[in-house]
Amino acid sequence: MALDADSLFDRRRLKRHLTLWRLLALGALAALAVIYAGRFDGPPLLGGDYVARLSVDGIIFDDEDRTQAIAALAERDDVRGLIVKVDSPGGTFVGGEALFEALRKVAARIPTVAVMGGTATSAGYMVAIATDHVIARRGTLTGSIGVILQTADVTELLGKLGIKPEVFKSGPMKAQPNPLEPLSPAAREATQDVLMELYGQFVDMVAERRDMPRDKVLALADGRVYSGRGAKENGLIDAIGAEDTARAWLESTHGVPADLPVREIEYGEEPLPWRDALSSQLQKALFSERLRLDGVFSLWHPSL
Repeated sequence: MALDADSLFDRRRLKRHLTLWRLLALGALAALAVIYAGRFDGPPLLGGDYVARLSVDGIIFDDEDRTQAIAALAERDDVRGLIVKVDSPGGTFVGGEALFEALRKVAARIPTVAVMGGTATSAGYMVAIATDHVIARRGTLTGSIGVILQTADVTELLGKLGIKPEVFKSGPMKAQPNPLEPLSPAAREATQDVLMELYGQFVDMVAERRDMPRDKVLALADGRVYSGRGAKENGLIDAIGAEDTARAWLESTHGVPADLPVREIEYGEEPLPWRDALSSQLQKALFSERLRLDGVFSLWHPSL
């Protein structure tokens, strides 16, 4: 049966609408592909080899999501190398130790290189020396090899306020040091012994990774910080430079092409800028960062 003019017009209009919707759908898919690719600083949908980048910023704590993300790199055949960007004053000893061990396991599989930012001290330095090659800027602050535990005795202050704390515990060494009671000589000695044990572990890490006599490390590990240039002169790092220096080293030493894309390692929750900003402001308003530093730290935190 022949179609009249109105039917032909309606059919053609329907085809145009279908074509438009198909184009819009294809455009949406393309936009999603671009967004997805952008998260990895490279074209993951196209496959191919790449260099991974891990950013270690701020105070270092033990992070299981980060540890698992690092471990996963060793299982991939398309990861040709790992760049670890460190800009941290340090953190907990356990946090630095966990990162150190995770990076050493990856280094057995792929070449690794650390690039220090403005600060890479204490546990931040511990993380950097876990890699095969350590690079810093001339003005980078690094070193501060050591551990610290801070406490306070507020009993005299409380006494002036008419407050007398009572502490019940199973033994004299329990909960020591404790701001609510004076530190006994035995507790002071025991606490110092623990710190020196951890300090010795840190010194051994440096001696092994920097291929340096332990006596020399001890001379350098008095807690002082070094500039990048000073660290290079003392054998604490390998080179002065930045990420392009790291790429050049990967290429010249391990044959990793300098034009391979770099993809940032992502782990944990999806970042939400508004939530992170709100959380940061609340923490600043409610707590001083110095007050939040509790426990045994390998941290460079200059006094005010």
